Amino acid sequence: MLILTRKVGEAVLIGENIRIMVVQARGKQISLGIEAPPDLLVLRTEDTPDSEKKPKVQAPETSLPTNAIAK
Repeated sequence: MLILTRKVGEAVLIGENIRIMVVQARGKQISLGIEAPPDLLVLRTEDTPDSEKKPKVQAPETSLPTNAIAK
């Protein structure tokens, strides 16, 4: 797994046509904007058919304050 840090307004490109941008950071939550081709299905993992079978995994706590997301 590749782990990146991004500031609000910064983005990550996947291939040539998928862009994921950090739109907002508030407390322990972030909002992501996803630009992808219309024929590409984008789902949250909790919305997948087998999500009830998978154990819920909590993200590890970070030592950085959420407003200090860095490159």
